Amino acid sequence: MSGERPAPLADIRVCDVTQNLAGPFCAQILADLGATVIKVEPPGGDLGRLWGPPFWGDDSTLFLSANRGKRSIVLDLKQPEGIRVLRRLATSCDVFIQASRPAAAERLGIDASSVHEWREDIVHLSLSAYGQDGPMSDQPGYDPLMQAYAGMISVTGEPNGGPTRVGGSVVDFGTGMWAALSVLAALRERDRTGTGATLEASLMDTSLAWVSYHMMGFIATGRVPGPMGSSLGAIAPYRAFPTSDGYVMIAAGNDAIFRRLCVALELAGVADDPRFRSNSERVANRAILDSIVEAATECMTTDDLLERTKEHAIPASAIQSIDQVVADPQVDAAGMFPRVEHPDLAGYRDVSLPLRMNGERPRAEEVPPARGQHSVEILQELGLDEGEIKVLSERGVISSSR
Repeated sequence: MSGERPAPLADIRVCDVTQNLAGPFCAQILADLGATVIKVEPPGGDLGRLWGPPFWGDDSTLFLSANRGKRSIVLDLKQPEGIRVLRRLATSCDVFIQASRPAAAERLGIDASSVHEWREDIVHLSLSAYGQDGPMSDQPGYDPLMQAYAGMISVTGEPNGGPTRVGGSVVDFGTGMWAALSVLAALRERDRTGTGATLEASLMDTSLAWVSYHMMGFIATGRVPGPMGSSLGAIAPYRAFPTSDGYVMIAAGNDAIFRRLCVALELAGVADDPRFRSNSERVANRAILDSIVEAATECMTTDDLLERTKEHAIPASAIQSIDQVVADPQVDAAGMFPRVEHPDLAGYRDVSLPLRMNGERPRAEEVPPARGQHSVEILQELGLDEGEIKVLSERGVISSSR
């Protein structure tokens, strides 16, 4: 963060032993809030660096989206010397984040009980696919697998269509977000009590949270929800409606908005039709109502419909493509895609943390690191001399890109 105030986590050090997306995104949030984050990568680097195309320079844009503000050290944790270096690093840190499966974490000695032996008051966070307990606790998991397992895909897409994954990695990024929230709470608790914490977050739990109202609806009624395209089962009209040259998403979230929508679309008498007087009645007669609205919208251009919805204070949006979003004046005014100086990539931009503190968007100053970029200087900071570092390098325990 810039400015005269110190960043909220300026005195916090984080050891990030994670790859791919969920763990790295958690650590990036902490880096944006001012923490010093040391990314421990295996020989060859974080596998997320290879998840492309698209690539920007040597790394995938997926990797670049979740690793700014960090320092990178490459350690071979399969060698005893690598674990000894990691232990030395962990004891200098306040937070330790790992994402190995439970059995693997225990075998490496980076599980919560082992790391708390290294530093008693450390905040230890374990990220996993299915959680630390249960019959599937040691199963691997990726974002789309968890969307499938937790029912997200079953309520996504068009009715009678094929399985459709949510377009963004909402499970990975969501898990990273919840994990960062738990770290902040644990650090606050440590400020009060002086004690460390054992934290857990899983892709499955996040997936279940994202469809919580679907779950509660089934528990309450016994009805199994299915995909509804752009619609929402609890509100009508609430979906993308066709225009003569595209689609517009309309969200008539209450009776007053629905009445204004009827005025905007010149639907005389529809607002007073007994089938549509309340939201529950509109939901019950959704198919009939949607056909009436469609007949009006498909005769208008997208611009005309958006102008009418704006004039009558009706929540609505064109369905923008990614290139349109990047060029959008509202998005530009929000400062979500800042231009950042990068030593190797001209025109570098990334996506900011989606919040403001004291009028500013918190963000780390440094761009994502090259693999092992800081290996030597981190070891020097830990007190290793030139000879020790040379031996570790010759044995392949560490490596450095620069």
